[in-house]
Amino acid sequence: MIPRTCLAPFLCLGLGAGAALAQATTPTVPPEAAQTTTRAAPPAAAPVTAAALLDLNYLAQTDPPAALPALAATLAALQAAPDPDARLVFDLLALQAELTADPAARAALTMQMAALALRSPALDEDPAALFARARGLYETAGDLDGAQVAADERLAVLLDRAYPPQVVAQGFRDFARISETLGDLDLAERARDRAEAVLAPTDTKSGVRGAAGEFHSIDVYYATDRAPEEHPGDAPALTYGAGRGELDLGVARVTVPASHVPGMVESPSIWRLELRPDPSRHVVLQSVTRMEDAAFFDRLSGEFDGETTEAFVFIHGYNVTFDQAARRAAQMAYDMNYPAVPILYSWPSRGSTLAYVADTAVVRLSGRRLAGFLEDLAARSGAETIHIVAHSMGNRALTDALEILALQHGVQAGDDPMFGQVVFAAPDVDAGLFARMARTIRPIARRLTLYASEQDWALVSSRKLHGNAPRAGQGGAVTLVDENIDSIDMSELGEDMLAHSYFADESSALADIVALFWRDAAPDRRCGLEPAPGTGAAGGAWLYREGSCETEGMIDALSHLRRAGIVDPGRIQGILAAVVTDQGLRARLEPALLRLFQP
Repeated sequence: MIPRTCLAPFLCLGLGAGAALAQATTPTVPPEAAQTTTRAAPPAAAPVTAAALLDLNYLAQTDPPAALPALAATLAALQAAPDPDARLVFDLLALQAELTADPAARAALTMQMAALALRSPALDEDPAALFARARGLYETAGDLDGAQVAADERLAVLLDRAYPPQVVAQGFRDFARISETLGDLDLAERARDRAEAVLAPTDTKSGVRGAAGEFHSIDVYYATDRAPEEHPGDAPALTYGAGRGELDLGVARVTVPASHVPGMVESPSIWRLELRPDPSRHVVLQSVTRMEDAAFFDRLSGEFDGETTEAFVFIHGYNVTFDQAARRAAQMAYDMNYPAVPILYSWPSRGSTLAYVADTAVVRLSGRRLAGFLEDLAARSGAETIHIVAHSMGNRALTDALEILALQHGVQAGDDPMFGQVVFAAPDVDAGLFARMARTIRPIARRLTLYASEQDWALVSSRKLHGNAPRAGQGGAVTLVDENIDSIDMSELGEDMLAHSYFADESSALADIVALFWRDAAPDRRCGLEPAPGTGAAGGAWLYREGSCETEGMIDALSHLRRAGIVDPGRIQGILAAVVTDQGLRARLEPALLRLFQP
């Protein structure tokens, strides 16, 4: 219990719960695993391979009791390494907590996760939310001392990182409630006083973070079959978790800083002394507003005012939370600088690298719901053209949805397409199944494009998990070649795990998507693409050659040309001369732009 002479870090000189937190975050073996901890474990320094993690993930899904000691051993091996991967450690702790039935043990594991999130801001995990979860678990277990420690540590984070006053005030109220239950009425009263003080009016001239002009707001329309989660006093108060729910519609407001670097989704970094999301520096999910069906489509249809006639739907992959998906959709919309309203479809991914099997179990159901949403979107949104971009496992939902719609509508070659461009980025779908489905899907869109990579770690791992059957998103020698789809091997854009998001992280890939959206351009007219060896230009695969296309200024140039209503390519040179002052850049851009207008 916190010393009664002090309201811990926020009323004293940093004294209070530090020792208790250290005790609470000591690695804990759940009771379920206690009887097995005497079994021989792998040497502490044994490497943790991708294959071992996939095996562990599968064991957790099929035999949770057996997975607990294996998890403990794997964590020990990781933490014994000189520089353990923080994301893997965090996800293993999260999986261990999920499999543990005892709420007190789950609370202790969650405290470890919160401490790791504090030490590793690159994880993009909110320690305040984790401390709040631990507090609730401790209360469920009847451990009010532990709950008070967790509430106290959450308050320290809220204050240190300058959370909104309403959130901080609620933190003080939670601490007061627990302290009162413990019998410390004086401590409870002081916490309530602090809650009132936090909400008291302040001098508005003292400066506002993220003042006007420092960031741009983007409304991302969304549909999701995640279960909603209410967080009164937090920002945003409504979010969506990993549980299954019914289809919800709404608008997520995301801010992008004026200093944004294309391809990035900026988050706080301790190395830059950034302790919480700041809209003037980071891409931030500010609010989530749930809407009824009619209100959603009424508001969406109001976006199409004559100048804006298009929309694009983004469907995220596995290991993605709702927050991350909304911020990625906003980043893509901002970086493409293309007049298409961003719409997110978020399915209930667990947001964990170790929840692959669990994600595969829910994504196919989401495909059925996605089909209904896309049909409503086409009929009721008012958009003249709807493009779709799906990533990774999200392509399983998309291919199911498009096949359902194609069969329901009986689409045939030559029919007016229901959608504009459909881009399958790194699809984690069996290659043979994907090719068969493409035959049915092809008439439903103007063009089908596949982005693949032989450097994609996630797809290599998925292939192993699926009996070595190639995945549609793999590039290189196994790049899918099919007459119904344009296959682009993007292997040169990356060679590590981050390559799994190359379609949004690399500005040249986004420039290629803009060319598709605007001009419906075939691969031979797009910058940086050349026929793959041995395939020929007709009906084969294409390679993206890094450095062969002038990516600097390409999206801006495309934006200027589009706004100018270019139809005659003879006008390109004059418009470039007016908007691009660097003669060398202009000379490099012009040939690629002229080729885009070739018949």
